Amino acid sequence: MSARRVQGTFYVLTFGNTIAASFIWGINTLFLLDAGLSNLEAFAANAFFTLGMVIFEIPTGVVADTWGRRASYLLGTITLAVTTALYWFMWLWQSPFWTWALVSVLLGLGFTFFTGAVDAWLVDALQATGYRGGLETVFGRAQVVAGVSMLSGSVLGGVIAQLTNLGVPFLVRVGVLLAMVVVAGSLMRDLGFTPVRGAGPVTAVKTVMRASIDHGFRRPAIRWVMIATPFTAGVGIYAFYALQPYLLEVAGDSTAYALAGIAAAIFAGSSIVGGALAPVVRRAVRRRTTVLIASVAVSSAVLVAFFFVNQLWLAIVLLAGSLASRSAPAGSRCAPRSRSRGTPPGAAAAAAPRRASPSRSSSPSRSGAVGCLVPGRTPRSWLAPPRRSVRPGRSATSAARRCGCSSRPPPSGSLSAAGTQ
Repeated sequence: MSARRVQGTFYVLTFGNTIAASFIWGINTLFLLDAGLSNLEAFAANAFFTLGMVIFEIPTGVVADTWGRRASYLLGTITLAVTTALYWFMWLWQSPFWTWALVSVLLGLGFTFFTGAVDAWLVDALQATGYRGGLETVFGRAQVVAGVSMLSGSVLGGVIAQLTNLGVPFLVRVGVLLAMVVVAGSLMRDLGFTPVRGAGPVTAVKTVMRASIDHGFRRPAIRWVMIATPFTAGVGIYAFYALQPYLLEVAGDSTAYALAGIAAAIFAGSSIVGGALAPVVRRAVRRRTTVLIASVAVSSAVLVAFFFVNQLWLAIVLLAGSLASRSAPAGSRCAPRSRSRGTPPGAAAAAAPRRASPSRSSSPSRSGAVGCLVPGRTPRSWLAPPRRSVRPGRSATSAARRCGCSSRPPPSGSLSAAGTQ
């Protein structure tokens, strides 16, 4: 398997994952309400999805580090296909809330199986095939692929729902996921992967919790970011889901599902624009905290303004401006980074202990942490990472750690949850 084929496979997987997720971004809340759930139950179902990701993120990282990235990706894609199909059946049968809560948790499980697994697979495979180019080139192209699929999938999901009904985009998503199972099963090979033995999920969770206290809450600068995140991210997630029925109400047409899809596309596009503005904002403003505070202030003012808006075009303008303001500081303060499985989680891991499991392999862990607010490091824009290469003799872990890039643009707090579901 050549390095070129590895990259092509990575782009195909990125496109399939993103477009499958984005098909339902704009209509998810409308779908739940149409299934007979109340406002409280619809938002609670989304909360159970997030709970599933919290519970299973680290254990499924151990699965990827022991069974392989390919197995983890296939398990996740099959789980997502089955749970999405169950969503459609529950919508058809007008099922009670407890079934939505249960399936939403399993839906979160599906996503945790391949979050980070594909990136780790790419770095392993490129190192094994002797790739000499820059990692940021591959990740940058993947960002373009993800951006195109995000925007197109969001719009298509809303248009399909308006032309048919709210259940059809979910069936389309199932079809895309099943196609990705075939593609991944045919193209993915665990090149350069060394399985890890002896690291269980309980040990991994204990390690992350200990690191979160030592390098998170005990560091004043990081402590307040960690405390504030549940509030800012929680409000952002609520606003994303609540905007779907809100925009239809402002438009005066409860069946204008295409409008909800377009709004979700604006959401994705604003995040991309915000990421592009991140380096400009960082150069213009000395303190990152100033950017964060300004972003929260602007977003808060926009949310209050929504209460008084009764014109659709003005609501969309406010939406785009608010999202761009939230995304710019997100790109300024964080740079996704892979870490060696032999490296204990440090300050970066504690700031966002998302995929941390103790391991000993020389390849990057699928359960590696996402680094944020690392003291002494200049934040890097996801659009302009430093030049780094994978060369023979340098481990894939080292290249991934030095690259500081990801296959997806850094989302705002709300997009991270809304986009995955």
